[in-house]
Amino acid sequence: MAESEQSRISRRDFLKVGTAGAAGLAGGAAILQRAGAEGGSVEWLQSDRQPLCAIPLDRTGPVPTVMGEVDHEKNGFDPSEILTDFDYGKVTTLPSGQTLREYEFVAIEKEIEVAPGVPFPAWTYNGRIPGPTIRCTEGDRIRIHFSNGTTHPHTIHFHGIHPYEMDGVPGAGPGDIDPGQRFTYEFDAEPFGLHLYHCHTFPLAKHIAKGLYGTFIVDPKRGWPAADQEFVMVQNGIDVDFDEENEIYAVNTVPFHFMGNPIPIKVGEKVRIFLVNILEFDPINSFHLHANFFHYYPTGTSLTPTEFTDTIMQAQAQRGIVEFSYKFPGQFMFHAHKTEFAELGWTGLFDVTE
Repeated sequence: MAESEQSRISRRDFLKVGTAGAAGLAGGAAILQRAGAEGGSVEWLQSDRQPLCAIPLDRTGPVPTVMGEVDHEKNGFDPSEILTDFDYGKVTTLPSGQTLREYEFVAIEKEIEVAPGVPFPAWTYNGRIPGPTIRCTEGDRIRIHFSNGTTHPHTIHFHGIHPYEMDGVPGAGPGDIDPGQRFTYEFDAEPFGLHLYHCHTFPLAKHIAKGLYGTFIVDPKRGWPAADQEFVMVQNGIDVDFDEENEIYAVNTVPFHFMGNPIPIKVGEKVRIFLVNILEFDPINSFHLHANFFHYYPTGTSLTPTEFTDTIMQAQAQRGIVEFSYKFPGQFMFHAHKTEFAELGWTGLFDVTE
């Protein structure tokens, strides 16, 4: 996206205008027409540039949010479904008696809609961002058959303990997996806790920012303490114009998704959130829960919480388990307490009922 200091679109203004390169003027016109039909207001950034594609905002709620929905079916994933979509793999038993879990992963280049009318040329694992949530038990043998269906070399690097040859970095074992090639990563799952995986091919920032990452949960052998609901929330961002600065922030990729689709829970239910930060280009992210406090377990490698709080910070690749119950009914916000991130999409609601 060509720009000058005078005409540069700031990320604060992105949800007001988007970019002509993102959706095109025809797409922008369609969005404007739809917004007018729905009675919404459309905001424009004042600029000397050519006319830009506008993204309509709905200001009737507690924070601005985009109007309309992305096409989840076309995207191939829904942020609400990712909350509880745990992949336990194909389960068999090895001659030793050890549980074996096998997974098929394919790196795919795919255009996804990251906001209404805003396409993004993503790199994905299995066609979704984030990739599948791998879930297993401590001590299980994990076997991931990885095929590279893209035009670039890629890997899968898992956080956790494993042999050098399985580290998924250039020079280790097979190193980069070239286009059309296949490799099987295999190791025992340890330690228990909340981990992640991502591509480790260089330039690393680009491969992560384009969407090659996911959650890796290793349950303790005796399991976690009982919870009524468990959710996966991956904090991420989208650099729409590839200037190494995010224009969109979200949980599970789509900005403001959980404002239009609040997460239903009941008063008194114990909720467990597996919270992962994989945000690129920004040094830190955060999670804040309204009208409540939560217990926090950094990395999930201990069953004893370290904090009872309402806000925590995470740098990239940091993760932790959040546990709480609501005492009162209502629609309660959760969001990044970096307010810029919240206003650019990283905001949602819990719909708490009796």
